[in-house]
Amino acid sequence: MEFTILQQILLGAVQGITEWLPVSSSGMLVLILANFFNITSTSELITTSLFFHLGTSLAAMVYFRKEIFRLIKTLFNYKQSNIDDKNVLKFLIIATIISGVLGIVLVMAFYYFEYVELTGKTISFAVGILLLFTGAIQLRKKYSGLKKAKNLKTSDSIVLGLVQGIAALPGLSRSGITVSTLLLKKFDDTTALKLSFLMSIPIVLIGNIFLNLPDLQFTSTAIYGLLASFVFGLLTISGLIRLTKKINFGWFAIIFGLLMVVSVLV
Repeated sequence: MEFTILQQILLGAVQGITEWLPVSSSGMLVLILANFFNITSTSELITTSLFFHLGTSLAAMVYFRKEIFRLIKTLFNYKQSNIDDKNVLKFLIIATIISGVLGIVLVMAFYYFEYVELTGKTISFAVGILLLFTGAIQLRKKYSGLKKAKNLKTSDSIVLGLVQGIAALPGLSRSGITVSTLLLKKFDDTTALKLSFLMSIPIVLIGNIFLNLPDLQFTSTAIYGLLASFVFGLLTISGLIRLTKKINFGWFAIIFGLLMVVSVLV
């Protein structure tokens, strides 16, 4: 289906605003596409959602351009790089491989089993409750001794890869489940957000290459959707990072948890 310029901007804005929040951006797009555009084909819903994710991935690449440039340098000069960049690069590679394989399997399964959507909502509700408990723990926790990038282990890569792969289920927030998992593994809030956002970049690119590229039809209005997704995604990610520096992250996690629970119940 070819969308008008206004429709592209609307869908791009929804993607950009909801991508970094613990409210499934894919779930929101699917609801809008199904109810307002009468798109019910599972394959079209998935590929359209993935396409709009390209805009927010570009936003993350621009926001974390310095970190990404360092990671590229680390890839070609591994031995001379610092421990933080080595650990983050290793973390992203392992997590992306695991989540990529698991995500593609789940997406393929979703083509054939409609009940997967219910599973996604159930998990999303559980993650919302988990975030509420995480927030309460954060409010009472002393902020000394929390883990940073230098403390990343292979086991963290495996766990987060599995968690992000599960987020392929419709209705499940990728950012919500990855951030809450990192917090529960006792990483500090800034590191948790940064790693979660960086993880989104390669997995979205891989998803589009495998699922969208073969049948990609770039219409004349599509650029407006990608631009809206990029602009709103960049504004949202910037706002969230600034917000976490001003308030206790425990309240931040509690707000995230409430939003996730409400999004499932509505």
